[in-house]
Amino acid sequence: MPFPWPITAWQIHPASFIPAELLAVCRLVLALLVSIHVLRNKRDIGAAIGWIGLAWIAPLTGGLLYALFGVNRVRRLARRMRPPRGDAPPAEVATPAGDGTESHLAALDHAGWRLTRRHRVTDNDVRILENGDAAYPSMLAALHAANNSIALTTYILTDDQAGGPFVDALIAAHQRGVAVRVLLDGIGSGYFRAPAFGRLRRNGVPAAQFMHSPLPWRMPFLNLRTHKKILVVDGTSAFTGGMNINAANVLATHPKHPVRDIHFAITGPVVGQLLAAFANDWLFATGETLHGATWFPNQAPSGEMVARVVTSGPDKDLEHIEYMILQAVACARTTVEIMTPYFLPAERLVTALALAALRGVRVDVLVPQHSNHVVTDWAARANNPPMLKAGVNIWQNPPPFDHSKLMVVDGLWCFIGSANWDTRSFRLNFEVNVEVCDASLAGALSSIMAARRGARVTQSTLDARGPAIELRDAATRLLLPYL
Repeated sequence: MPFPWPITAWQIHPASFIPAELLAVCRLVLALLVSIHVLRNKRDIGAAIGWIGLAWIAPLTGGLLYALFGVNRVRRLARRMRPPRGDAPPAEVATPAGDGTESHLAALDHAGWRLTRRHRVTDNDVRILENGDAAYPSMLAALHAANNSIALTTYILTDDQAGGPFVDALIAAHQRGVAVRVLLDGIGSGYFRAPAFGRLRRNGVPAAQFMHSPLPWRMPFLNLRTHKKILVVDGTSAFTGGMNINAANVLATHPKHPVRDIHFAITGPVVGQLLAAFANDWLFATGETLHGATWFPNQAPSGEMVARVVTSGPDKDLEHIEYMILQAVACARTTVEIMTPYFLPAERLVTALALAALRGVRVDVLVPQHSNHVVTDWAARANNPPMLKAGVNIWQNPPPFDHSKLMVVDGLWCFIGSANWDTRSFRLNFEVNVEVCDASLAGALSSIMAARRGARVTQSTLDARGPAIELRDAATRLLLPYL
């Protein structure tokens, strides 16, 4: 007998097909399973309480959301696929002194070794490249001159006026017999449509997309991205920093939405560590191991800088970059200078910066006056008062939007790379930074940050927002773990 009225999908309830008693038992079991998993795996108390509460309030919805976004499936897979690092003690590498007062920063060497199991290495050179105007020609020249190997990983590579020449150069290198490997993020470089990736593959270039799959059971990986930017040519010269590859970074062409950024050209033994970071990710994404002199030649001395690579991601490297930052802030005696496009540190970093300011360290944070994500600006404003109260200086960087990520401690220790100051970079993304001990580089980066300071953020400017805006910002701050 037909129904007297049409029934739509939203009118059908599980209780129509499952007895109420059985449905109640299923909900109870699901809530218990989620709670047990959360208690065993979530260290953040706020996140744990949130997931458990959601599981008991709405077991079916909460259980599904937790399965999609709360369970870290990457850690076990990464541990199985990535080779373990060695356990040899670190070599004694002296921290170069500026005015003879920076020996206290030697404690960072021990912390860095314990976190990364990588040696600090000497004889490196690091050169600053501002915007795509300076970075892209240097990178393309290296690609055209490549003889043996090219390794490139980036979050965004667009086949546009700026990215197209990179795709052309990679294809040309492959065709002349250079070993080329390209790893692009599965979302940043296009999830449904990835022109640069497609053109590389059509021309036979070995390229892969990181954490990319249209299969529903792999959708949880959508929240875990590779944000690394590494280019290594012939195993001897490297480029890294925070810069993606697209037309917005070339300011001379006057793009509609210009993006300032700072990248770095690196030579010396630390290039081998950058290439090893790429090789680990390539193995993770494709199962192929990169080895031999084609990829890892002997490194010649190139300068006098001491450097080490620090990787971070939601696997065995969880929170390593954040821990290095915490250690650096704890060691600081005179200055901490920070430049970041998104400033949404978790509570422990807020506390560390506030304590540094309270003990007399000058802490300067430079953030965009307007970022390219307005919601992060709202949340950041609600996150600032404890630091302002302690004496942290927060400065606005006038337009255009600046995507640079820099940190300098006591005029000597520099931290450069891909990681932003937010939970996404510290806990969810795969990131790569390089610590460099060199007074000349530190001075150059400090000068760049000082030159870009605009208006200073004060408590009075925050108070002028008005009650409605203040409430909006405070509510947005609750999304801090996901922004």
